Amino acid sequence: MAMRSAVGAVMLGAALCALGCKTDQAARRAENIDHVEAPAKAALDPAMAGTISGTISFKGKTPERVKIDMSQDPACAMTAGENDAEQYVIGKKGALANVYVYVKAGLPPNVSFPAKTAPVVVDQKGCRYVPHVVAVQVGEPVEFRNSDPTMHNVHTLPSVTGNASTDISQGPMGAPQTETFASPEVMLPVRCNNHPWMNAFVNVSATPFFAVSGTDGKFEITGLPPGVYTIVAVHEKLGEQVQQVTVATQTTSAANFSYAQ
Repeated sequence: MAMRSAVGAVMLGAALCALGCKTDQAARRAENIDHVEAPAKAALDPAMAGTISGTISFKGKTPERVKIDMSQDPACAMTAGENDAEQYVIGKKGALANVYVYVKAGLPPNVSFPAKTAPVVVDQKGCRYVPHVVAVQVGEPVEFRNSDPTMHNVHTLPSVTGNASTDISQGPMGAPQTETFASPEVMLPVRCNNHPWMNAFVNVSATPFFAVSGTDGKFEITGLPPGVYTIVAVHEKLGEQVQQVTVATQTTSAANFSYAQ
């Protein structure tokens, strides 16, 4: 009788152990699945890269540039040269400056785009923000400087969740202030509360594929893998234009934009 009881207990224990072991194994498998890391993203192959370049132009009558009265601050009033607003910077043959151009779609999803660590500099010089329009990648620092002999203010006014607003005063020749932006945003305004005519725009891109047109209207976006891309040009007053561009290995594809009022 004792022998049968012992055998039964062993059999019952084995059955329970088998059930428990299967349960434990399943749990461990599920736990491992939960902790599987996503595949590492690859870097772009420079040997396969192409380029998009072009010119931004303005057609028609050039808008009149608005004069700025800087007399409220003697340090600003001493600024040499003509004090014009910078909404429209149009050069020879209608070349349009300060247009932000970026790749909006078409990039492969499995490629990493590490941000640069060296800051993009925006100086307050002659009671203006210089440059007037800049572009950075998400996480890339922007260093705001004050090279003027007067108090300035850096007030960023983001409209996208993830980009915090800043409102910081900087004394004459004061220490630089560095900011980063966590979310893509187009034409994020920067203002000086002390001098209402001072304004600039920071563009934040999800990738490193962007440019800002110079005074010759030209821009260039390099390092693109072969593919078909949607690129967007944005001007602070004239709005947005969109094109599709095909990029091949080690070639330069043209994309020209033309604005008019």
